[in-house]
Amino acid sequence: MESIDLLVLSTAHDWLQAGHRVLLATVARTWGSSPRPVGSMMALRGDGRVVGSVSGGCIEDDLIHRYTDAYGGNGLPDGPPQVVRYGISADEAHRFGLPCGGTLELILEFTPSRDALERLLTRLNTGKLVRRSLDLGSGQVSLTISATPEQFIFDGRQMVNTLGPGYRLLLIGAGALAEYLATMALFNGFQVAVCDPRPEYIGGWSVAGVEQLVGMPDDIVREFAPDLRTCIVAVSHDPKLDDLALLEALHSPAFYIGAIGSRRNSQLRRERLIEHFGETEASLQRLHGPIGIYIGSKTPAEIAVSVMAEILAAKNAVTLPLTLDVSNAKQAREQEAPVA
Repeated sequence: MESIDLLVLSTAHDWLQAGHRVLLATVARTWGSSPRPVGSMMALRGDGRVVGSVSGGCIEDDLIHRYTDAYGGNGLPDGPPQVVRYGISADEAHRFGLPCGGTLELILEFTPSRDALERLLTRLNTGKLVRRSLDLGSGQVSLTISATPEQFIFDGRQMVNTLGPGYRLLLIGAGALAEYLATMALFNGFQVAVCDPRPEYIGGWSVAGVEQLVGMPDDIVREFAPDLRTCIVAVSHDPKLDDLALLEALHSPAFYIGAIGSRRNSQLRRERLIEHFGETEASLQRLHGPIGIYIGSKTPAEIAVSVMAEILAAKNAVTLPLTLDVSNAKQAREQEAPVA
């Protein structure tokens, strides 16, 4: 669950509690290019205030003009949810700022139940994964606890959106690279924690908003209870810390597991894990290393950009081309280098 979605739901609840009329809009289906993925939400208050996003901004403007009194509109109606579609024609796509050929379908809930939102937020704030089902005929919302994240579903009659704990990043090692990576993860909506038993490193940590976990990294990984929305990155450069943490991570459902290091060090790490800890080439397929995508990065900040890009690709289920793999790209460049 993106942090912006939690903000939308909590703001909508607060507006309803304060007596405002509220529209909750959800991206239900897209065709072609789309600025926001399915499941994205926004809340619109009766006076025109907005939180969240369903497009690049133009559709939000249309909803404000159509459903609020900010520009003399008719205000928010009563009744069951409605489905609206934008961008069917090229003119509409241009008017609403959609990419060429893009079409967007929204579900609009008019003044959703404050009690249902409160129950949803209570469960989300305790770390639960919640399946929110909306019946479009009646507007009735049902909430059930889910064991695993599910794909967004809309069949024309019912919308099912699985909402839950935000994406998390656990960093092993508290050096300069970890600080840049933590900063980038925070503004991408991740909850970030760092573990480093070395006082000379953790003592200088300066990134606000990051939880500092005390203990040995392998114990911390177990206690962290990685799930399908967790990524674990080892950047301590110390095999005694990184290797055991990675072993625990590899036996978890974390969606991304990676470790800093050169091609040679990454290969030596794989050999250690196989020889001394019983791992196999197959079990190490999930281990990224060297981490990041190839952008010729040299500084900690540039390396952090590279690593964050690879993490986001994994989060969004994007398969990166081999030309962006660090090992393959460096090997290709070496083969292209002129012989003196």
